Amino acid sequence: MDLFEKETASPPADKPLAPLADRLRPETLDEFVGQEHLVGKDRVLRRMIEADEPRSMILWGPPGTGKTSLAMIIARETRAALFAVSAVTAGLADIRKMMEQARINRRNLKRRTILFIDEIHRFNKAQQDALLHSVEDGTVILIGATTENPSFEVIGPLLSRCRVYRLNPLEERHITSLLKRALASGEIPKVKVPDEVVGVLAGLAGGDGRAALNGLELCVRLLPKNTNPKVLTLGMVKEAMQRQIIYDKNGDYHYDIISAFIKSLRGSDPDAAVFWMARMLESGEDPLFVARRMVILASEDIGNADPDALVLANAAYQAVHAVGMPEARIILAQAACYLASAPKSNAAYIAVEEALREVREHAPDPVPMHLRNAPTSLMKKMGYGRGYQYAHDHAGGFIRMQNLPPRLKDRIFYRPARRGREEELKTRLEKWWPKRRKPSFPEADKED
Repeated sequence: MDLFEKETASPPADKPLAPLADRLRPETLDEFVGQEHLVGKDRVLRRMIEADEPRSMILWGPPGTGKTSLAMIIARETRAALFAVSAVTAGLADIRKMMEQARINRRNLKRRTILFIDEIHRFNKAQQDALLHSVEDGTVILIGATTENPSFEVIGPLLSRCRVYRLNPLEERHITSLLKRALASGEIPKVKVPDEVVGVLAGLAGGDGRAALNGLELCVRLLPKNTNPKVLTLGMVKEAMQRQIIYDKNGDYHYDIISAFIKSLRGSDPDAAVFWMARMLESGEDPLFVARRMVILASEDIGNADPDALVLANAAYQAVHAVGMPEARIILAQAACYLASAPKSNAAYIAVEEALREVREHAPDPVPMHLRNAPTSLMKKMGYGRGYQYAHDHAGGFIRMQNLPPRLKDRIFYRPARRGREEELKTRLEKWWPKRRKPSFPEADKED
C-alpha cells in the first residue's frame, strides 16, 4: 500500500470506482492531450522525459488541463517513486514522512522520488520552507501544481529551485478528442451522441477536460432508463450541464478578463468590450466593480478628448448602484459601448505622472511670491502677492503670467492630443502660451 494511501470500504458493484476523468487518465505521453508547447515533438518536457532527466518544476494552469496527469506520466516514464499529496490536507508531519521515505529510496533502492503536491499555493511559508533542503540536495524531485500565479503564491527560494511551466486551457478540438475517446472506451453505458452534442459539451467545458468528461458521464447516467435507443440530445446536455464558465473572482482569470475588458475599451472595440463584460457578469462578478473600472478608464484613457465620458461613467456607476442586477447589465453595456466608441487621450494621465515624477525627484521649489496669499499686513510688506494679476480683469479672462517656479518656467506637463474636444484645448493653449507651446504636429497626434 502506498505510504499515504488509506483503506476505504469497497463501493457497491453497480457504482463506478472513480469519476470518468480519473478512470480515463492518460498513462503515456502519446495518450496525453493538449499542451503541445510542452510535450510536443522536441518540446521541453518531452525531451526531459526521453532523456530520463526529470527536474523540479511548478505546473501552473487552469483546472482540468492535465497537471496531475503530466506529473504521473513523468514519474511512470522515468521509473521514479511517486508520492502524491494535496496541499489542502497535507501538513508538516506528512512532508517529513515523505522526505524520510525518499531518503530510503535514494540510499537503499537507488531510486528517484517525485513528490507531487497538488494546489501547492495552499502551503504556507513554513510548509514550503520545509521542502527547500530536500529539493536542493535532490532527495526529491518536486512537481507542484497550482491554478494561481506562482510568482505571488510560491516563496522565492522554492521558485528558484524549480522551473515554472504554464499550461493553457484545452482547445475545443482537444476536448472533443477526449470525449470521443471516452465514448469508445467502454467506461460508460452505450449511448449515441451526435457530433453536434459532442461539440456543445466541448464548448461548455470552458477548456477544462475534467469538467467535460465528468459532464459527459453525468449526462449519460441521467438518461431515462426506459429510453431505447439511447440518444443524448442537446436539450438533455444543457439541462444536465446548466452552464460552465471558468472564472475565479480572486484568481488569475479575474485579472485576465478584466484586463481584456479594459484593453478592449481602450482599443475602441465596443464588440469585444461587451463580450468580456458579459463573461464577467454571467460569472457573478460584482457589477459595481465593472462600473468602477469604467470610471477610471473614462479619465485615464479618454480624458478631455471627451469630457462627457467621465460624466457618463460616473452616472452609470450611480445607476448600477441604485438599480442592481439584472437590469444593471443594460446600463453597463451603454457605458461600455460609449467609452469604447469615444475619442481617446491619456494626456491628463501623463501630465499628472510627469508632475509627480518631477516633485519626487527634486527638492521642493518655493512658491513664487506673486502667487502667495497675503492675509496679513506683514505678509503684504514682505511682498506676498505682489505682482499678481487677476485674470478676470483682462480681455478674454486671460493674462500671460508665470505660474510655475522659475526652474520650470518653460516646462510642459499637459500635452493635449489632436483628437476629439481636446484638439480645441490644444489650439487654445498654443494661442495663450505661444513661446511655451509652439504649434506642432507630432506624428502621434495626426489623424488617419
